[in-house]
Amino acid sequence: MKAKETVCGADWYREAYRRMALIRAFETKAADCFTRSELAGNIHLYMGQEASGVGACLALRASDYITSTHRGHGHCLAKGARADLAMAELFGKETGYCRGRGGSMHIVDVSLGILGANGIVGAGIPLAAGSALASKIKGDGGVTMAFFGDGASNQGTFHETLNMAAVWKLPMVFLLENNQYGVSTEIHRITNTECLSVRAAAYGIPGVTVDGTDVETVFHAAAEAVERARSGGGPSLVETMVYRYQGHYCGDPAAYRPKEYLAEGKSKDPLKNARERLLALGAEETELAGIDQGVAEEIERAYQFAKNSPDPDPAAVIDNVYSSDNERSVLR
Repeated sequence: MKAKETVCGADWYREAYRRMALIRAFETKAADCFTRSELAGNIHLYMGQEASGVGACLALRASDYITSTHRGHGHCLAKGARADLAMAELFGKETGYCRGRGGSMHIVDVSLGILGANGIVGAGIPLAAGSALASKIKGDGGVTMAFFGDGASNQGTFHETLNMAAVWKLPMVFLLENNQYGVSTEIHRITNTECLSVRAAAYGIPGVTVDGTDVETVFHAAAEAVERARSGGGPSLVETMVYRYQGHYCGDPAAYRPKEYLAEGKSKDPLKNARERLLALGAEETELAGIDQGVAEEIERAYQFAKNSPDPDPAAVIDNVYSSDNERSVLR
């Protein structure tokens, strides 16, 4: 399976760049809020991986589905999530996507096909298979894309689901974002292959490894996998090689990584790549500055919305946790 030649025009790149810029600005603001103790709990940032999520989600229809990870803000925004509702969820506010109950790692919007980020490594993969199976049974033409990292590729959920999806020819795409570190463990210390996409061969499905810092390259690889899934050909494994600019979590100094890793990653900045491509396609610097300004204003509105939103009512802490007497009688 090969990525196609460049065919995306200026309008496509404008939208791709806007989404990547939105993710970068959202993550930067979230990190700032976290360091000023405005957020409870912990956050895992997506900075540096924007081209992977955006390129992959641009290959999907609005009616398609995704499952995400503990590093999921970027996936959700790439799929169309609102920055203000996402920010409010990080702040634990009643106006957040999950009414403040989920926090950073559990953003959900089923209306957008976002079936949820997940704090358990690899847990979104079998959930995506369930969604894909539902689409196959209903015949609705839907495709589900499971985002996960290199660390999750050694989990049983990955191998078991890959086998099931291959046997049942589920309309599913396995989108493996390889930033080369599972927490602090370099991937080649725990795997014996140069790339992880070769594992697809064991299950008789296509696998490809692409440059995850190039949004168009990701798009073409994902689009090919999505087309195969939608047409009944079954799942594919797409591995995007990316760089995690921050440590595993916000505040992790990441001293376990060599300096060359981050230097190489910054030299391949996805936003810089997209800007250069847009300029080559005829865009003006003033236009890009306008996109950046619009994104900055959107994130500031999201921050103010989250900061000024009400906290959940403590009396509602068990709402939606236990079923009502009527629901229990129906279940019996």
